[in-house]
Amino acid sequence: MAGRGKLIAVMGDEDTVTGFLLGGIGELDKHRRPNFLVVEKETSLAEIEETFRWGGRGRIPCPTAALGAHPWVRFSVPPHPSFPCSRGFLAREDVGMILISQALAEQIRPAVAAHARALPAVLEIPSKDHPYDPARDSVLRRARGLFAPDELR
Repeated sequence: MAGRGKLIAVMGDEDTVTGFLLGGIGELDKHRRPNFLVVEKETSLAEIEETFRWGGRGRIPCPTAALGAHPWVRFSVPPHPSFPCSRGFLAREDVGMILISQALAEQIRPAVAAHARALPAVLEIPSKDHPYDPARDSVLRRARGLFAPDELR
């Protein structure tokens, strides 16, 4: 990845992810893995956590979308032989930042709190239905711990 920038990955509800995709952050890597996850009511907690951590399940663009099929299909472990094994956003070297809606981060809080590396940076963002609450942001709590209370004023 020398000389190239890193991707921003996003995880959240359909409206949040769509907004970022319209802003231009949607990418597929050389293995056709997207840098985003749209979480719906039927998305399992295991699928969300696997996509955040190391992968294994997710949504991928359907090659038959041009033929009128639904543009998204689900795949499960193991993926179809034509698709390489998916890796989660934390394991991908091309991802430099993960934007995750705070409501979603609350659902997988142990995985988010366990991430201690600088890259990819994990930022919790508000969503349409859930406003941002700084008291629940584990990254902000860790950052506050780096500074003396006098330095935050």
